[in-house]
Amino acid sequence: MHGRKSLLLLLLLLLLLLIRSDIKSQLHEDDSESMKSEMEEEEEEEEKAGCNFRQLEGISIRRATEVIGSLISSSYCSRSFPAKWQLIRDKLEQIRSALAAAADGGDCAANTELVGLLQAITSTANETRLLANKCSDEAYGGGRLRLRSDLDVVACRLHLHSKRLEEIYASGVLTLSRAIVVSRPGVGASREDMRFYVKDLISRLKIGNLEMRVGALKALNDVLREDEKYVRILVVEVAEGVALLASLLESRIEGVAEEAAEAISAIAGFDSHRAALATAGAVAPLIRLLEIGTESAKERAAGALKRMTENSDNAWSVSAQGGVSALLKICGDSGSSGELIRSACGVLKSLGGVEEIRRFMVEEGAVSIFVKLSRSKEETSQVQAIEFLIAMAYEDDAIKENAMKDGVLGSLVQLLDPNSLCSSKAKEVALRAIEAFCFSSPSTMNVLMSSGFLDRVLSLLRSGEMSLQEPALKAVARLSALSQAIKKAMGDAGFIPELVKLLENRSFQVREMAAEALSGMISIQTNRRRFIKQDDNVNRMLQLLHPGEKSVTKTHVLSALVCLADSGGVRRKIAASGCVKHLEELAESDVRDAKRIIKRLSTSRFRSMLSGMWS
Repeated sequence: MHGRKSLLLLLLLLLLLLIRSDIKSQLHEDDSESMKSEMEEEEEEEEKAGCNFRQLEGISIRRATEVIGSLISSSYCSRSFPAKWQLIRDKLEQIRSALAAAADGGDCAANTELVGLLQAITSTANETRLLANKCSDEAYGGGRLRLRSDLDVVACRLHLHSKRLEEIYASGVLTLSRAIVVSRPGVGASREDMRFYVKDLISRLKIGNLEMRVGALKALNDVLREDEKYVRILVVEVAEGVALLASLLESRIEGVAEEAAEAISAIAGFDSHRAALATAGAVAPLIRLLEIGTESAKERAAGALKRMTENSDNAWSVSAQGGVSALLKICGDSGSSGELIRSACGVLKSLGGVEEIRRFMVEEGAVSIFVKLSRSKEETSQVQAIEFLIAMAYEDDAIKENAMKDGVLGSLVQLLDPNSLCSSKAKEVALRAIEAFCFSSPSTMNVLMSSGFLDRVLSLLRSGEMSLQEPALKAVARLSALSQAIKKAMGDAGFIPELVKLLENRSFQVREMAAEALSGMISIQTNRRRFIKQDDNVNRMLQLLHPGEKSVTKTHVLSALVCLADSGGVRRKIAASGCVKHLEELAESDVRDAKRIIKRLSTSRFRSMLSGMWS
């Protein structure tokens, strides 16, 4: 009985072992089938997405370009890791542009180095396509960390391919004689087409020969001047685009630095992009161009700096790089062109807005340099020099005094000579400068009055040229508010008849300034007698009390009439004129000078003609 139980237990144990072995075998077969299925799927996917692996030896530049172009388009479907895909697209664009710039050599297989690079590029492109498929597949359940790492590896490979391609260009293996020229996008082109065009031009700048680089720079300048979108694409969306232009400023190849400076100037025309230029290191090479460049390069560099310093953000950067000394040297060089001096003055005016830099300019002899330049035979240089001195002397008596000591007044008065052939612009600037340097100091006014200035200004009033009449009138109006000696000198010079004529001018502003000048001059008795001698003078002045006239003009007229009303003859003319009603209306409006005039008219024998309500 005991032996039978043992036998049953032994049989049961054997049965359990057999069942266990069968289960393990089945599991092993399932795992093998699963692994085999996965491998087959991966092989099928690789073959489907990258069938070119078996054809790499026959790859051409054109074929590689097409593969990359197709990959760029398909990469936009990738939803995961958008920043990494943008980086990869930028690298692909660089490679595609570089390949597009090369001749489509059908015999490229003869060069093993080039073939090897094309194979590597195409292989990486196919691997990238697999990753793009995974990133665009919403059902993909693989590890994101592994996928991120794979994208980083691909980006690194593409960067190395791009650098290697540049080396091959430099070695002369690739030629550019049959280069594929990317057409300039037409009006209304998509932003993608514009971006591709700019990136293609940048690639040509990196790898092209002299002819291609200069051509690419000129083409780039054309689009930068034409449309701000191209400027933004270059600055914001093209990696190292601005830095490349800054580096080209130091090129010793003829024409390259000039065109690079032109591109920098176009970018600097937009305030939002000026900081990017400074960050890219454009200031220092621009200043070096001012020092050692050709005349054309200097002009373009100065123009770029002028735009970059239109706000004071880059002022210290320019000053720290030695820009002030370089610019002053240009302005002191008699051989500098008017265009160069105009831009250099513009930069210095902007820099002068910073107190410390302005002091440094004075120490470097800026005042003497520009006073000398104000005597230049080149009118453009004269005007720029005078405008610079005006800006420098604003609220700075020391600079005004230095300029006067250096003889600036002589060149300014000379510009106002009626026989001078200089333009109205030059004369207008000279008038402003004389006001700035002379009108605030009695001592300088004495020098001015002995310089023949009054005769020159009077000739400007008589010229009838509106662009000069107004600034001349402004100066005359200011003079009439100064000392009695100056007012008398103005009367002696014959200003009153000319000012009376201008009371009938069509311009409100001209009439106002003429009335202001007469009001100041009539405040002295000698000039009042001169004014009254002409019978029509009082009537012409009374016409300006018409309700349609500006109130400021009326204020000056009333001030003059208060002085003139001391004369009985003038009071009779006022009372007999049809304008007395306008005086009454102004008096009723509580205008003080109008009430004073009416009160004088209402005394003595005129009382019977007017109401006594003003007593």
